[in-house]
Amino acid sequence: MHCIDPRTKLQWLAALALLGACSTPMPPPTGAKLQSPNSVRSVNDLRVQAAQRIVAANPDGTYSGAVPDLLLAIPVLEVELNADGSIRRIDVLRYPTQAKDTTQLAIDAVRRAAPFGDVSRLPKPWRFAETFLFNDERKFKLRTLDN
Repeated sequence: MHCIDPRTKLQWLAALALLGACSTPMPPPTGAKLQSPNSVRSVNDLRVQAAQRIVAANPDGTYSGAVPDLLLAIPVLEVELNADGSIRRIDVLRYPTQAKDTTQLAIDAVRRAAPFGDVSRLPKPWRFAETFLFNDERKFKLRTLDN
C-alpha cells in the first residue's frame, strides 16, 4: 500500500484547482467553421449577422421550428463590440427566474460566434441585444431569427 504525504496531496489538489480556474476563449464546436464576418451597413444588419453567426457557431445548442408555448428560460443579453467586431462587453439585461444556467449558456454561445464584423462605420455605441428562447432541452432559438 502506497501512502501519499498529506502535504503533497494538498499541493496537487491546489494545482488542479488553479488549472481548473484558468479560462480560455471557447472555440467553436468541432465541425462548426465560421466564415469571416462581413462588414455591416446598419444596426439591423449587425443584429441579423450576429444571430446567424451565433446559430452557426452553436449547431448542437440550437433548435429550429416553432417556439414551444412554454419556454424553460428567456435570458436577454446586450453585446457591446469594438470597432473590429470583437466583443468588448456582455451585459445581462434579463436573467431568467428558473434555469439560471441558461444565462451562461447564452454568454458562451455569443463568445463562440465572435467576431461579428467591422462595425467602425456604424454610429456608436456598437451594441446589439439578443433574446435567447430556451426549450426544455436547454437548446435555444434566437428572437432575431424567429419569423
